[in-house]
Amino acid sequence: MRRHLTRCLVAGVVALLPIGGTVLTFLYIEHELAASWLREQKYYFPGMGVLLVLVLLYLVGLLVTTFLGRWMWRLVDRGLDRLPLLGAIYRTLKQILGYDSGGDALFHGVALVPSTDTGGVQIGLVTRRDADRWTVFLPGAPNPSNGRLVMLEPSQVTMVDSEVADALKALVSVGKADLRGEPDS
Repeated sequence: MRRHLTRCLVAGVVALLPIGGTVLTFLYIEHELAASWLREQKYYFPGMGVLLVLVLLYLVGLLVTTFLGRWMWRLVDRGLDRLPLLGAIYRTLKQILGYDSGGDALFHGVALVPSTDTGGVQIGLVTRRDADRWTVFLPGAPNPSNGRLVMLEPSQVTMVDSEVADALKALVSVGKADLRGEPDS
């Protein structure tokens, strides 16, 4: 009886944690937004702050998925890139999030690296390529900001035709998002 009670209580807590976390996050965001100028408006209603953020995100997404919007976003991107202090922060965030490309990019590609403990493969992000050694960051899932750095022979690394941003999405979603790439032959 005691074991059954403990098992059911733990299962109930585990089942309600995501819901509770979502509700608390929603309440926190709404409280912070409402504490600003928003609550003083005569047309304010509870949840309006979160609704405005969702509408703004939708409009930005709509803008950057059109031809004209992509062109405008590139102009904004170049403008932010050239700002004296903020430009460096902006570039660093783009590199960390995997949206930067070219020679200055933090990650030069997505790779599959053999796992020593499971016999499978791990998603890796190539940070440096030398003739005899490649440096590969093996991020953790669902938090890709922690992981380990390994140096491997190029023959141990299988490059994948995928964007770094897609690999990061796959890691954060614990494999739910598609890596969208095939190993290069």
